[in-house]
This record gives sequence, C-alpha cells and structure tokens, in this order.
Amino acid sequence: MRNYDDDWTDSQRALYDECYQAGSDWAQDPETPSDDVQYVINLAEGDDDSLGDSELDYPPLVDAVTEATGENITSVPASHDDPAFRGFVDGVRDGIADDTFGL
Repeated sequence: MRNYDDDWTDSQRALYDECYQAGSDWAQDPETPSDDVQYVINLAEGDDDSLGDSELDYPPLVDAVTEATGENITSVPASHDDPAFRGFVDGVRDGIADDTFGL
C-alpha cells in the first residue's frame, strides 16, 4: 500500500511512486535472489533509529532512484522519511506474497 507523508510535494510523491513500482517489479522478478529480497524486507522493517544516518549503495535501490530521477547517484539515505528509500522498500514488501518471509 502506498504510504505518503502528508507534507510531501508532488515531486516527492512521484519519486516515491516510481521507486515503489521499481521495488515491486524487482521483488517479483524470478531472477531476484530470495536473500536479496529478504535484505530489503529487513530494511523496510527497521526503524530509523536502527538504520542511523547511513547511506545505502545497494545496487537495485540506487538503480531505481537513478532511473526515477534521471540523475546518476551513488547512494540513498536509509530513512523512511526519504521518498525514494521508502518507495522502494514499500514496493518490495507489497510486491511479494503475504506468506513470503513470514510477512
């Protein structure tokens, strides 16, 4: 389920939507290793305190944001306040079956 912040701009919502779709597509791809999907699910389930102020250079996430923004980026803030991060991890979580990985 799409999960916007009330104060996000239209461009932040659009970034979320594009990253959400990329995450969902990636999770549903039969070529995607289940360990990789589990890693992203763990990120999705983590709270911002446990994630800290880290930046992720996880290739599927970076690729999704690069494609969505048209800018070449090397990392994404690991924060549920960031529309790209949240969109990707929400898309992965929603893109897999409910009984996968104990969800």
